[in-house]
Amino acid sequence: MLQTRDIIWGLLVIGCAAAIQVQITPAQGEISVGESKFFLCEVTGDAKDIDWYAPSGEKIVPGTPDLSVTRNDEATSTLIIYHASVDDAGNYKCVAKNGDQEAQTTVPVKIFQKIHFRNAPSPQEFNEGDDADIICDVDSSPPANIIWKHKSSRIQPAKDVRYAFLENGHLQIRSIKKTDEGPYTCEARVMARGEIDFRTMSVIVNVLPTIRARQSEVNATADIGSPALLACDADGFPEPTVTWAHNNVDLETGEKYSLNEDGSELIIKDVTKVDEGDYVCKAKNKAGEKTEEVSLNVFVQPKITFLNNQTASEFDEQVVLTCEASGDPTPTISWSFGNRVFTEGEQSIDRNVVVRSHARVSSLTLKNIQFTYAGQYLCTASNSIGQDNQHMHLEVRYTPKILGMVTVFTWEGNAANISCEVDAHPEASVVWFRDGFQLPANATNMKIYNTPPFSYLEITPESQSDFGSYNCTAANMMGSESKEFLLIQAVVPSSPEILQVEPFSSTAVVEFEEPESSGGVPIIKYRVQWRLAGREWTTKEYHVGDDMTTVAIVGLKPESNYEVKMSAINGKGEGESSLPGSFKTKPVQFSLTMTSSVPPSFAATSLPLREPSAPKLEGKPQNGGNVLKVKWTEQDDGGSPIKHYLVRYKATHVSDWKPEIRLPYSSEYVVLSGLDWDTEYLVYVVAENQQGRSIPGVLRYRTDVEPTSVPDKLNRGSGLGTGAIVGILIVIFFLLLVGVDVTCYFLNKCGLLMCIAVNFCGKAGPGAKSKDMEEGKAAFTKDESKEPIVEVRTEEEHTPNQEGRGPTEPNETTPLTEPEPAAAEAAPPVVNLLPSATLNSVTESVSTTQSSPASESTALTISTSSPTKATPASSPPKTAPHSSSIKSNPQPAVGALVDVSDTSNAVPPSTQTSVSVSPTLASADGPQSKSEPVKAPDSTQSTDLQVDGPTEDAPKAPCTDPTAPVHNDGKAVKDENGKSETEVKNATTEVKTVPNEAPQANGNESKA
Repeated sequence: MLQTRDIIWGLLVIGCAAAIQVQITPAQGEISVGESKFFLCEVTGDAKDIDWYAPSGEKIVPGTPDLSVTRNDEATSTLIIYHASVDDAGNYKCVAKNGDQEAQTTVPVKIFQKIHFRNAPSPQEFNEGDDADIICDVDSSPPANIIWKHKSSRIQPAKDVRYAFLENGHLQIRSIKKTDEGPYTCEARVMARGEIDFRTMSVIVNVLPTIRARQSEVNATADIGSPALLACDADGFPEPTVTWAHNNVDLETGEKYSLNEDGSELIIKDVTKVDEGDYVCKAKNKAGEKTEEVSLNVFVQPKITFLNNQTASEFDEQVVLTCEASGDPTPTISWSFGNRVFTEGEQSIDRNVVVRSHARVSSLTLKNIQFTYAGQYLCTASNSIGQDNQHMHLEVRYTPKILGMVTVFTWEGNAANISCEVDAHPEASVVWFRDGFQLPANATNMKIYNTPPFSYLEITPESQSDFGSYNCTAANMMGSESKEFLLIQAVVPSSPEILQVEPFSSTAVVEFEEPESSGGVPIIKYRVQWRLAGREWTTKEYHVGDDMTTVAIVGLKPESNYEVKMSAINGKGEGESSLPGSFKTKPVQFSLTMTSSVPPSFAATSLPLREPSAPKLEGKPQNGGNVLKVKWTEQDDGGSPIKHYLVRYKATHVSDWKPEIRLPYSSEYVVLSGLDWDTEYLVYVVAENQQGRSIPGVLRYRTDVEPTSVPDKLNRGSGLGTGAIVGILIVIFFLLLVGVDVTCYFLNKCGLLMCIAVNFCGKAGPGAKSKDMEEGKAAFTKDESKEPIVEVRTEEEHTPNQEGRGPTEPNETTPLTEPEPAAAEAAPPVVNLLPSATLNSVTESVSTTQSSPASESTALTISTSSPTKATPASSPPKTAPHSSSIKSNPQPAVGALVDVSDTSNAVPPSTQTSVSVSPTLASADGPQSKSEPVKAPDSTQSTDLQVDGPTEDAPKAPCTDPTAPVHNDGKAVKDENGKSETEVKNATTEVKTVPNEAPQANGNESKA
């Protein structure tokens, strides 16, 4: 029952409230901090009160700061929020009441913060090498996303680890460099509102100061109260402070020294000799400090102490000018007058000018005074640190000197000026005379104007009597002088001479020579007349220009005979005409297309007009070197008069043309000024008539090199020319090549020197011999399947190693294999071989080796000497193979060493040569064999062993095994163990076979 009653009361309340409705416009609001906004509360129904409530629940009454409520009418009320702040955010409520009836509604108001850069200073400075923290503090709601850019490029720490974005939005640059300096942009974005703003900050990187002295040495004057200025300029970030020190004492502004604001300039007051020495300029900032020394040299500057003006009269005997000066070092004194400099001694051939100097005094003596000696004389005193100049005036009094042209031409009715220039001191008075009578200052046809130093007589001749002689007399206190001037009647000029005529189809160029006589006055124009034969003369006048020797006549008919004559005109009138010259114009050049519909006769008589031909150009440089005068000569006008000329020009290295210049048809040249120095220019001149434009006349011209003043001392310096520098570089390059080649020769056994040593000198490179032994042994022990190489080597008696009874030094003749020590102890058995068998075996081995494609070298050498006995090998094989077995065995276990003596020259044919075969071990464990001495055939048979050359080309070296001691004087020789003795004769010959796979370090074996 209770619940039903509550429901009924609720319905009654709702029904009553429904009678009033409230609506706020806008329904919600977003306001940026600092902005203002209003809200309108509209009430439907009768409402007595309309009230607004703040988010805090308090009723908004008039006078509330930044909030205003206004009742517009019975149904509306307005809420205004001024200069919104973050505290103004919340739900605002509008309540309408009418008695017991009440209605309300709320509007949510959000206050947001726009992007605001709270702290983004610029510039921001850092020291080079520091970790820079570039500050950019941004306020916004919601928080903004920060993007950094450097020089318009976005910074990406993933690509450059030196960059890092800090949590507070700052940019960190690790170990900042000077190249990192520049503008950085901090860009803030709020994605929810699409809002964006940025600030650009300048980043400056401070580095260690740099300092430089303006002058490393400063010369100063002493004892005359003048100061000395020492200056050094320092750079750095921040700007460094500059201080000075002298003798380890810091200098400060005071009575003796003065420093400017930044300390870069030190002024030493009242310089004395004590102030001389080194001064240290020190620049310091927070990045560090630098110092620089400036030396002060104290001298005394020259000073002219005596020099007075002088006065003389013309024709005096002499006048002496004296100049005294002081200074340390002692100054030298010189004189100058105008552009002429006088030094010690006589200065002219006539001895009228003499200079004498003694200590600090110099005198200039002028003899036989002339009026030209008057003027300013300059005395100059100079030493190593400076100079002093002073002028003095020499006044010379002299009688008047009259200058000017003696003859003046004019004609009746034309005014002429006779100029009398007077040079005098003191100033002279001038009077004009005619036939002994002084002329008045003003007359009917003459007037006198005096403007010193000139006096003008203006005469307008009225009759022949006004022509004649006029006298100008000038006088002063020194005397007077007169001069006669002639006024001559001018005449018309003589006739010019036509040299040649260059005809075209409708124009012609007349070349002429100026008249021999101009009549006394300048020629102002030429009159040219031309005509067809039997017709009236056509006349045209041409004004005279610079170096005018040609004129062009236009409007001619093609293929027509003309006559032409010329006359010259001056102020007096026209002179006689020249003799007529004749010429014939050329036919018109054009292309004609014939069609079947046009009769040939009609086509031949229709001569259409056309464009003119290209003008002929001529360039002439003007004063200055960068001014060009382009002159042109009209060619064929195409049958129609030229309307105008178009001029274009440009430098050849650029593409843009200068603005086009349009000139009238009468123009004959154009002056191009302001051109660039040392630049090639291209000039086009186009002639245009009624039919169109001609092809351009082309002119190429290069301007002069810009003049520069080069000090004489630079010109006197000497330096290496380009050719000398190139030669030095070539020599250096050649020496480098030689050094590289020598290095290759000694280290790698290659290069140009190695090639020369092998092919021309027959020598191996350093270390090649031992390398041959090692490589030969390696090849021999590695592969025994190859055919042997036969090597014959020659020994001569009394080799150094044999005489000294020492071990044989390895060389080209040393066996390629070394015997085992155990084998060396055994006494070698001797195997007797038939001479024929031995030689045949050797011969067959040679032929086999040469024919084998796998063989690398064959060395045979024959030497002739007396019969000898060979020392057997230290390591004889166990079995003594027959000579035939040496040939037939394809894989020999040993290499036979055969000694052969040839007695073709020194020994009679009956003498026999003992031959021994000394086998060597193929390996340490291989079989051993013994050999016995056999008789060798005579010299005629042994000569068959020669292969590559004469005997004298063979290398001279010992042929014995290095392990067997040798004595070649006929005595018995024992090995180290004393187990074998062999009697050795002089100069044995050894024949050795080695495996043909032994590598060669040089070409000696193949050339032997």
